[in-house]
Amino acid sequence: VRALWTMRRSLEAPLDVPRYPPGITVRTFRVGSDEDAWLALNREAFASHPEQGAWTMEDLTLREREPWFDPDGFFLAERSGGLAGFHWTKVHEARPGGPAPSQAAIGEVYVVGVDPAERGTGLGRALTLEGLRHLASRGLPEVMLYVDEDNTPAIRLYESLGFRHWDTDVMFGHPGAAGTPGAG
Repeated sequence: VRALWTMRRSLEAPLDVPRYPPGITVRTFRVGSDEDAWLALNREAFASHPEQGAWTMEDLTLREREPWFDPDGFFLAERSGGLAGFHWTKVHEARPGGPAPSQAAIGEVYVVGVDPAERGTGLGRALTLEGLRHLASRGLPEVMLYVDEDNTPAIRLYESLGFRHWDTDVMFGHPGAAGTPGAG
């Protein structure tokens, strides 16, 4: 019923400088003051997404309490004082127990969202580059992300930035189960 791609990119490869559309300014997330505006934009940007578009204040507050949460890696684009887009990064710390690449620290493009009125302006690309440059500045060798297999525009953007398909997680539905396509 759903296929989720993992994509990866080296952070040792060169990264372009973000080029923002005219009128856009960028800053980092301010805990305690940006939550409501971010939730509203997240709902708009992901109106048709089954999970992301339904985030609540509780969901956001839980993430802010996670040890990986870093407002310095959570970028907000503004236009005329309102939010126009965002890129929230995440760092998965190294796991002890071996030298395998999968156990090394890795950055993540946690979520990128753009106001529907800003789509096609290059804002998503610029914000993604902003976050990638931030993760590279932390000395991380690689970055990963998750994207729905049917989100062709996002996949094209990520491929143009040097990401490659790494793995696919597939969610299967049981015939006849509630919510499964084709079920009773």
